[in-house]
Amino acid sequence: MKIHPTAVIDRTAELAEDVEVGPYAIVEADVTIGPGTKLWPHAYVARWTEIGRNCQIHMGAVLGHEPMDLSFKGERSFLKVGDRNVFREYSSVHRGAKPESSTIVGDDNYFMASSHAGHNAKIGNNVILASASMLAGHVVVDDQVFLSGHTGIHQFCRIGRLAFISGLSAVNLDVPPYMIAGGRPAEIMGLNREGLRRAGIDDASRLKLKKAFKVLYRSSNPTGDALAILEENGVSPEVRHLIDFIRGSTRGTCRYVRHRRYS
Repeated sequence: MKIHPTAVIDRTAELAEDVEVGPYAIVEADVTIGPGTKLWPHAYVARWTEIGRNCQIHMGAVLGHEPMDLSFKGERSFLKVGDRNVFREYSSVHRGAKPESSTIVGDDNYFMASSHAGHNAKIGNNVILASASMLAGHVVVDDQVFLSGHTGIHQFCRIGRLAFISGLSAVNLDVPPYMIAGGRPAEIMGLNREGLRRAGIDDASRLKLKKAFKVLYRSSNPTGDALAILEENGVSPEVRHLIDFIRGSTRGTCRYVRHRRYS
């Protein structure tokens, strides 16, 4: 274990043998840090935080600090971080706001400089938060989402798998999977065709999503009727996921911008 003499580590913290802790880094009580993880100088890991394997916590990053919620009374809550996550300079993730609740970060995510995830957020795998992008409390971000710089996501919103949010956007409704969204407020701008291709979604599945997009957003059918039309002749796994996401939305989903066509 490589621990700089200026680092401050609580005696109850559990660090794997090969964890590196840089100058002036702080690890509070009841923290668990897995093998291969590195804390750069001035990184701060607060109480009741669990960090997995091979994570990188860069200068000034703060993980597991108290939530910014006026109802918070100091009770025990958690931040649970998976493996191979990168937290760049001055990024922050807060722990849950309610007693025994958790903020959850999956695996292989990249938090760029000054990005933030609020209390009780749930972030999947292979998500990228570009610099200064912000998740409010209780936001759910599914796998392989890309949030561009200075994007803000309203509390309780859901961002579906392989969605792409353009820079400087303000998202206040759910963004369905596989979509490009942007603006203030954010609107659906098209299908994330390049993201689908890079993710290895095959040609046939991409074509079915393109057809589903036209039924959902370029027909005159109300959303419920459009979803029923999609289901009439059976659907691919990706289209099924899209349908289920929209049907499961409680906030409602972003509307389509008809005068901009990206698909």
